[in-house]
Amino acid sequence: MDIPDTSRRFLLAMWEGGGTLPPELGLARLLLARGHDVHVLADPTVEDDALAAGCVFHPWRRAPHRTTLDPAEDLLRDWEVTSPLAMLARIRDTFVAGPASDYAADTAETLRAIDADAVLVDFMLFGAVIGAQGQGVPVAPVVPNIWSIPTPGGPAIGPGFPKATTRFGRLRDAAMLRLADRMFAPGIPALDAARRQHGLAPLASFYDQVLQTDRIFVLSSPTFDFASDVVPDHVRYLGPITDDPSWAEEAALSWTEDQEGPFVLVAFSSTFQDQAPVLRRVVEALSTLQVRAVVTLGQMLDPADVQGSTNVVVVPSAPHGPLLERADLVVTHCGHGTTLKALGAGVPLVCIPMGRDQNDTAARVVHHGAGVRIGPKARTSRIRRAVQRVLGDPRFTTAAGRLAAAITEERQQIDIAAELYPLVRDDQPGRPSGVTHPTPGG
Repeated sequence: MDIPDTSRRFLLAMWEGGGTLPPELGLARLLLARGHDVHVLADPTVEDDALAAGCVFHPWRRAPHRTTLDPAEDLLRDWEVTSPLAMLARIRDTFVAGPASDYAADTAETLRAIDADAVLVDFMLFGAVIGAQGQGVPVAPVVPNIWSIPTPGGPAIGPGFPKATTRFGRLRDAAMLRLADRMFAPGIPALDAARRQHGLAPLASFYDQVLQTDRIFVLSSPTFDFASDVVPDHVRYLGPITDDPSWAEEAALSWTEDQEGPFVLVAFSSTFQDQAPVLRRVVEALSTLQVRAVVTLGQMLDPADVQGSTNVVVVPSAPHGPLLERADLVVTHCGHGTTLKALGAGVPLVCIPMGRDQNDTAARVVHHGAGVRIGPKARTSRIRRAVQRVLGDPRFTTAAGRLAAAITEERQQIDIAAELYPLVRDDQPGRPSGVTHPTPGG
């Protein structure tokens, strides 16, 4: 696709979502590399990363936001919720629909200040979509993982069901879609109230707030995501953007010269999910095997929370790219970023999902034969057997290699910046390259 030689200004509306940040800021970097301007509207905790990427930063003011990464400021506190239905209600009321008016107001105010040509919005921020639509600016939700919007004919969202290949499976998914409709319907009045404030008509369906947009971009592999064949026509898969987070620092690995065996990378959430007990059991399981392992804790855990052993090195952080070049296995919570990095390198997985989109991501790993899934309450012995199974069966590595080849081919075929450009209206004149940024709001 030919792209006019003019600079456009994009607003990227984000939230402090942990693993959602690297791919979304990676998207910003791609636009910046093409000579476009990118403004980021997000939690104050995102400011340093946004500025380091070369963006102009604006903080949420009215909308819920975090000023620190302390779990006490977490908006969802999903580790406290054991019922999937209760979790959906919490997402609806405290994040997606409840504060929609505040997200819409902040987005509209920022757009009036910066005169953006188009808006990219994390798909969870329904209110930000409203603010953009009210200003008449082209808007596209960005899904930074697998397709996660309930869709007729598509898989259920949340429980991690396998792909429906039978009549029973299709009936199951249809029933789950109806249940999701009932769960989210109470959020429609809050969305409609925000829409009225911005001159927009009421919604017929909760999901129409994001589905009735100019484009929707999914930052995943269409080969990996078995929902890709049922998404609406205006959805575009851009492939996974697997940038390492800015806080990942090189770490020394202290194995002795005579230690041998497969290399295992252990990587769980970069946000708090009360993952320390699971990690301790993973370390205990690996300590009894003839492997070499490194555990990257992320920002939310103190190294004192998880002790290593003679063959298991525990580090605060490390870039995963170089480690995956030598890894034989990844043990993970199955966050989308870690999973697609591993599969992009042809490395199979032991998946221990702990909620969010992780169950559904793990279901796709299992569907492709690239790993196994066990529960977060699995005992040490169960974890050990899962590791032994994947390391001992070359079919898992072969399947991961097939996905790696598919992801590589997709990346060669997709020009992400070119896919974003049609979002901008043809009648918008553009800006000469090197345009001076206006002063950021805050």
